Amino acid sequence: MPDIYQVSGTFRQGDSVTHRDRFEAVYDAYYPAIHQYAARRTGSPDDTADVISETFLTAWRRIGDVPEGEEALLWLYGVARRVLANQQRGDMRRAVLTERLRAELAADRPVGPVDLDHVRAAFDGLPERDREVLALACWEGLTSQRIAKVMGCTAIAARTRLHRARKRMAAALERQASLTIAMGEA
Repeated sequence: MPDIYQVSGTFRQGDSVTHRDRFEAVYDAYYPAIHQYAARRTGSPDDTADVISETFLTAWRRIGDVPEGEEALLWLYGVARRVLANQQRGDMRRAVLTERLRAELAADRPVGPVDLDHVRAAFDGLPERDREVLALACWEGLTSQRIAKVMGCTAIAARTRLHRARKRMAAALERQASLTIAMGEA
């Protein structure tokens, strides 16, 4: 079984070998093997890079535990295997969480009639300021006083803006209804 001097080819028996020298020798000798090991087991170059970096980070932190010679490669394979397992568990947890959130959001989504496109068109045709005050009042259920705090104005100004926005929305809905009738869609 080769020792560190044989693995790196740069050290001679009797040389003073630091932890850094030992790590660099292990890295230089086994990086290609760990790269191939990770690349064959991951779905993207980013995942491969993550496995490689975590494997060699562990080797750096635990360089005293890394066996001598080619046993080091087997040790690194074991570390890479555990890194991959952790990565897969993390991916599974994220997928389960994503699916659960998707289901919760779908359940919380308000269900409404499909034929309200004219309302959306009228709303979208309003100025941003009107849309915001209407959304705060209708969707968020805020009072004029709370709308005033959100928008940074007085309660009277918020009430006035809401009143005017409602009038413009009603006019926009009438225009949408007129367009629908004129186009013969009613």
